[in-house]
Amino acid sequence: MVEERPALQVSETLSDAEVIERVLAGERSLYEVLMRRYNTRLYRAARAILRNDRDVEDVLQDAYVHAYQNLARFEGRSQFSTWLTRIAVHEALARLHKSDRIEEWDAMTEKRQDAISAARTTSDPESDAASSEVNRLVERSIESLPADYRAVVMLRDVEQMSTSETAECLSISEDNVRVRLHRARGMLRKEIYDRIGSSAKEAFPFHAVRCDRVVAGVFARLESPAR
Repeated sequence: MVEERPALQVSETLSDAEVIERVLAGERSLYEVLMRRYNTRLYRAARAILRNDRDVEDVLQDAYVHAYQNLARFEGRSQFSTWLTRIAVHEALARLHKSDRIEEWDAMTEKRQDAISAARTTSDPESDAASSEVNRLVERSIESLPADYRAVVMLRDVEQMSTSETAECLSISEDNVRVRLHRARGMLRKEIYDRIGSSAKEAFPFHAVRCDRVVAGVFARLESPAR
């Protein structure tokens, strides 16, 4: 039986603020607690933008490294999870811009959004084995949405973030969040959306193997000499 690492043993007893304080004091291994606590949320946020699992894992590593390097600058004016999610969203958008796959997030034409939404994402056996038929239906329906609507649905309905948190993460107004969410729900077929209910929070899982891979990758980068 594999013994649980000390960092994970305290994951349920420490608040984000307490973990951050101890990481800044030198207990770097505790950073794993924050990564495992928010891997699913960051995965869903980045996945709504990139729609490619390999790119998403790279973005998660970039976001965690960036957050670690700036941890002392986190002032607590918003929730740590919101601050971290916003970093992941920006990293995902930056990756898209670098690869010239989309125009500016809010300047995209509807035609371009629809073209991106029509692109198919390669599935993997891990996801197919772990997802129920209902969850696969939910995922396919959400992925059919235009990019800006998809991101709002992913954060509000799937990740169940508040309107204000979603607005902060996506750098849009709360009114924009409400409008996009309303329109997105209208685009989803009623019979499918009615079936989501409480099952929405189970969609787009970030499986243990991916979680381990991201954690290992972040610590490898933090331990390597600065380039």
